Amino acid sequence: MKNRLKDKIIIITGGNGLLGKAILERIKAEGGVCINFDINHETNENLSNVACDITNQESIDNALKHVIERYHRIDGLVNNAYPRTKDWGNKFEDVVFDSWRKNIDWQLNSYFYISQQVAIQMVRQHSGSIVNIASIYGVVAPDFTVYEGTNMTMPAGYAAIKGGLLSLTRYIASYLGGDQVRVNCISPGGIFDNQNVVFVDNYKKKVPMQRMGVPEDIAPSVAFFLSDDSKYITGQNLIVDGGWTIV
Repeated sequence: MKNRLKDKIIIITGGNGLLGKAILERIKAEGGVCINFDINHETNENLSNVACDITNQESIDNALKHVIERYHRIDGLVNNAYPRTKDWGNKFEDVVFDSWRKNIDWQLNSYFYISQQVAIQMVRQHSGSIVNIASIYGVVAPDFTVYEGTNMTMPAGYAAIKGGLLSLTRYIASYLGGDQVRVNCISPGGIFDNQNVVFVDNYKKKVPMQRMGVPEDIAPSVAFFLSDDSKYITGQNLIVDGGWTIV
């Protein structure tokens, strides 16, 4: 494995989650200094873990202050955290409007704010890479047949948030290109997380590679966008889905 992230200071939000753990381990394996912004731990002395609630502006400000005071730069940001309300899985007709607004705020708006604040530092450096974790459902509509025989669904808010994130990525990439700050997206397909076996079987039948993804399928692409191997790539969306969106 290349040591292509050697000594780069990289923040990942939600590094304690399913995807986050794999991305964090990949960054460290490639030599990066990985700082995990997560609500589910305390800040430790070496800042490998920083307590941060990305839905809270003050919490983001405080977490970033710790990083800048210690390292004086930020080379990469991975927007991966996935905050959501308890009724997130409700079907379209059962979504409470207040819940809809809260989820848009917690996810899309928080991605905007932390990206904005990190970008300010990256512009000073005249370098940096932001990677947003989007989804195939920001690109194409859900195929609801994969949920047949289960009580599962794809939340309407998810499609709105991920689609908005793709457009926001292109906007920021265009705006900051002259400052040599790059912004790209990774759009994973379905990731296996011990879901209902009927759903998993339905999903596999729809994918040319005939399996769901795993976190380790996603992490290398994130590392690529953080590295200088992608130094002339910005505003792009890399779909990692086993072929779901081609059929």
